[in-house]
Amino acid sequence: MFSEREITRKMESGAARHMLVLRSSAPLHYTYTAIAPRLKPAAYPVRSFCFYCQGDIPNASNILPLLLTARRPLHRLHRLLLPRHQPAAKDPTTSCDILFGDTRIQYLPSSNDRVVKIWSPFTGELIRNLNGHTKGLSDIAWSSDSVHLASASDDTTIRIWEVDTGLTLRTLKGHTNYVFCVNYNNASNLLVSGGCDGEIRIWNVEKGKCMKKILAHLDYVTAVHFNRDASLIVSCSLDGLIQHVQFSPNSKYILSTAHDSAIRLWDYQTSRCLKTYVGHTNTKYCIAACFSVTGGKWIISGSEDNKVYLWDLQSREIVQTLEGHTDVVVAVATHPQQNMIASGSIGSDLSIRIWADRGGS
Repeated sequence: MFSEREITRKMESGAARHMLVLRSSAPLHYTYTAIAPRLKPAAYPVRSFCFYCQGDIPNASNILPLLLTARRPLHRLHRLLLPRHQPAAKDPTTSCDILFGDTRIQYLPSSNDRVVKIWSPFTGELIRNLNGHTKGLSDIAWSSDSVHLASASDDTTIRIWEVDTGLTLRTLKGHTNYVFCVNYNNASNLLVSGGCDGEIRIWNVEKGKCMKKILAHLDYVTAVHFNRDASLIVSCSLDGLIQHVQFSPNSKYILSTAHDSAIRLWDYQTSRCLKTYVGHTNTKYCIAACFSVTGGKWIISGSEDNKVYLWDLQSREIVQTLEGHTDVVVAVATHPQQNMIASGSIGSDLSIRIWADRGGS
């Protein structure tokens, strides 16, 4: 188990400059594993493995035609939302974040805006604005019951909101610089946040107190994510190639995006890359990818060519591209129960598009 001093020393030596997996063997005692990708996707070994059956595929050459002819998604534009907000300058840290709750969609339009907007994805109605931050916002997170949400701001605070009333329940203070990312654990009793000074903090939600500070990175922490039982945290930073990370729904793998236009699925136990998804464009912006498991097993991502891409998780084939945005798509989200995708664009577009799967063949 590494102390914070040992983690810092290893970072300075270059051992942990890309993606960290922080492991807890006891409450709030996290060690780390560094995962650093190479630049060429072809350099990664690819196993014939089913991530949901948890077993090897005995004859991949026989099963591949079945994967390629399996049901494909057929998403069509369901709703176009045009939020009015302050446009942000287009730079690599420009933020646009979208998350689905149970029956609502939460939208953080840009790093220049101080407002979190809550929408209905079914009617397109603006339900509520959440006002209170004094500077721009960079990230948002729903609690697991969709009653509360957390927002991370350049004013160095995290606010916990009661969505139905629009009231701030708690303001978490402790970061000394911009707060760039935030996430709940599944029980929603903990928050993890990442700052622009490379610091990660773990918070007790009920008390509104910082429980642990980890000096994890040398630059902006761009993503933090708990695994299913909160025994692990994965993080990434602008100090390396990887720009966004998250655990798979079963917490056995990590999905990462990078500025080499490749999305990778990792076995973090062995630091091996198992799958690489290519075809989109991502060389400049912090573009997140996500899993979709309601109507099929897809990987979904925005792109700098103004499109949304869907890959088959197993075969890595692009199964659909969604066109309509007129600028870079930096945010995507999937509905937890419905076959529905939300995408958000920056620059001259500044819109949310809701895509519904009408059923494929």
